[in-house]
Amino acid sequence: MILYSYWRSSASYRVRMALNLKGIDHEIRPVHLVRGGGEQYGGDYTALNPQQLVPTMVDGEVVITQSMAMLEYLEELHPRPALLPTDSVGRARVRAIAQAIACEIHPLNNLRVLKYLTGPAGLDEDAKLAWYRHWTEAGLAAVERMLDHPRTGRFCHGDEPTLADCCLLPQVYNAERFDCDIEPLERIRSICEELKAIEPVRRAMPENQPDAA
Repeated sequence: MILYSYWRSSASYRVRMALNLKGIDHEIRPVHLVRGGGEQYGGDYTALNPQQLVPTMVDGEVVITQSMAMLEYLEELHPRPALLPTDSVGRARVRAIAQAIACEIHPLNNLRVLKYLTGPAGLDEDAKLAWYRHWTEAGLAAVERMLDHPRTGRFCHGDEPTLADCCLLPQVYNAERFDCDIEPLERIRSICEELKAIEPVRRAMPENQPDAA
């Protein structure tokens, strides 16, 4: 199994976490999103991923784009250890938290959006950062409220990591990178500290990737 990944990409980070938590052997192939104008725009990579985004997963003849599809694929292919609860209500809750991050926060703040803001949209660096912080802080505050729930445990849902945790930690990493205010988010901060103590999660962290700059 091959994962085309960029060290700072939160979408790549969440898939790296899932691969490591499940103990799946894989190879990381870095795709640098900035160097040379962006390696994701090269013809060979575009043939793999028409959206010119990371990550891309290749499993034999199977090519999968979109990180959430990859997480579900890994869960179906390697169901143990599970990253989704056994009950339908629990699975729906985990997916809702994961998608609140992956579908609501992340798309507004990924690299191509930020580049557009300071390019064609004509915003300066301060305005770009204000955009980033507004949407990230508002989104994480909503997730914090979602975690005010009896089924929240050491992690987003219970006492074992789930797909929701695979989405949460990378988003918080980016929030800290851009100096977002996460001090009020007590549940989120506690969950992230628990996750950082897990060796497979540590191996997925950006600073531990082969292309970390």
